Amino acid sequence: MHDVDSLIHARWIVPVEPDARVLENYAVAVRDGHIQDVLRSEEALRTYRAPRQHHLRHHVLIPGLVNAHTHSAMSLFRGLADDLPLMNWLNEHIWPAESTWVSEEFVADGTRLALAEMLRGGTTCFNDMYFFPEVTARIAAQAGIRTVVGLIVLDFPSAWGDGPDTYISKGLELHDEYRRHPLITTAFAPHAPYTVSDAPLARVRTLADELDLQVHIHVHETAEEVEKSVEQHGRRPIERLDELGLVSPGLVAVHMTQASPAEIARFADAGAHVVHCPESNLKLASGFCPVSSLSAEGVNVCLGTDGAASNNDLDMLGEMRTAALLAKGVTGDAQALPAFEALRMATINGARALGLGAVTGSIEKGKAADLVAVDLSRTATTPTYHPVSQLVYAAARDQVSDVWVAGRQLVRDGQLTSLDEDAIVERASWWCEHIQT
Repeated sequence: MHDVDSLIHARWIVPVEPDARVLENYAVAVRDGHIQDVLRSEEALRTYRAPRQHHLRHHVLIPGLVNAHTHSAMSLFRGLADDLPLMNWLNEHIWPAESTWVSEEFVADGTRLALAEMLRGGTTCFNDMYFFPEVTARIAAQAGIRTVVGLIVLDFPSAWGDGPDTYISKGLELHDEYRRHPLITTAFAPHAPYTVSDAPLARVRTLADELDLQVHIHVHETAEEVEKSVEQHGRRPIERLDELGLVSPGLVAVHMTQASPAEIARFADAGAHVVHCPESNLKLASGFCPVSSLSAEGVNVCLGTDGAASNNDLDMLGEMRTAALLAKGVTGDAQALPAFEALRMATINGARALGLGAVTGSIEKGKAADLVAVDLSRTATTPTYHPVSQLVYAAARDQVSDVWVAGRQLVRDGQLTSLDEDAIVERASWWCEHIQT
């Protein structure tokens, strides 16, 4: 027999790659934080000796969910300014609140709150864009969650920097600090074409090419954004980004509710990625990302929650369901976004968009053991004819029982193992009392 660190047995395993198969009564062997093998449970017991055995008799085991767009610390602004259109929400409420309250302490407490929510909902990797990214990186590393930390860039000053040169300089220092970290990677994160001018965007493109980093940016979030770009620059934001050389395999374009057929074709040709944030877009009435058209052209589309200030949760199971239902409603086609494709968007598609497709996003030999177990024995998911359909259309995040990142169990029987939930909630309540005064 061969020694491994743990064996995780499950009623169903959905590897996601290489195809849409569902494995019944299989096990995953984990060693040194990686998947050693995926095989039938009875064979696993004959082949491997493990000090830890997990028997999940009513569960579906899936790859860890990848939240491809977040502003994690904004969880402390959850519910602060609801039922407003995007620019009103930003200009009159969120940006003033940020100028008053954002600090290292705010980001630390807000990030912990977000991580607790995401881990308990099955997210094992998130892509963040916010101030004080070095704090986000530190908190995420301590918690053990896989993270892509955004190196933010803006034209205007904030609590974190006085302008583009400072943002880029501090971002490069952060990238250098974490470039060999097993869980923390970095990406450039210019906020949006309407908040970053051409010169900083051109510098970001040059540095991203040199360092082989992704560029994570809000693009075509609303019709108003596109219209104002035409007024100010004489062209749509995507055209402007393309002229600067940013439409490439390294582009992670968030929202994309406004996309012409020509722009979709350009993204497909360039190998650029799109992050669909259906619930945030619905809540802010920003529009509908043309997921079916993008996918039909071969564009890699993944899922993000956006920040809890505009969603108002970080629930990737809910995001899958909303994405699938919205695609059907918008197109009038019940097959527009099947359940398994929604799961792909929340796992391997997100990993590929973030440059982590060889690391996470599927249950395959050699990949990191980023795994999530969902209990399907609850009344809401019984009977289970098709586990992936139940997962996408019926399961709730409180059915996530166990979560592993790189083989480390961060949720056990629904409880966090690396974060103090009571202390996190207490700090969030403290912020609420001060912010609302």
